[in-house]
Amino acid sequence: MKDSEGQGTTRRYGIGMLVLCWGLILGMLVWWFQGQLEERTRPNASLAGQALSQGEPLTLTRNRSGHFVAPGEINGEPVTFLLDTGATYVSVSESLAERLALPRGRDARFTTANGVSHGALTTLDVVSLAGLNQREVRGAIVPGMHDEVVLLGMSFLGEFDINMRGQQMTLTPVAGRGG
Repeated sequence: MKDSEGQGTTRRYGIGMLVLCWGLILGMLVWWFQGQLEERTRPNASLAGQALSQGEPLTLTRNRSGHFVAPGEINGEPVTFLLDTGATYVSVSESLAERLALPRGRDARFTTANGVSHGALTTLDVVSLAGLNQREVRGAIVPGMHDEVVLLGMSFLGEFDINMRGQQMTLTPVAGRGG
């Protein structure tokens, strides 16, 4: 009887180890796929805190939605930029403008992908993208924008040569301009 009890205990330990091993394998797969998904969603996340040398080009990769999204800063405050070559200004939400204590300039009317919107013009002291800094950047405070994303428009991007090839956009500072 003792032998069968020993075999039962050994069998339970064996099953327990098998379950533990499969759980570990599944956990590793979930962790790996989550990293892959994060890389597709935010392929430029590693740019946070990165500083390029003066004149060095910056290359961004499209996310899985087809957008160029990158971390950056406005007046030292971390933000997420959505690069938009069709936008005239760097556009922020009203709540972000309040948090950054941005001055409200004259009222303005904006034509967006979602129709006509009314807001205010402003000036951003410093806009930074991976060490590419611009001072005194024209901006817009646009009601109804999501707080999470800032449209990085041509008032910033216009200081760079923009080259789009495949899934990548390269910004190269132009000598003699503010970049």
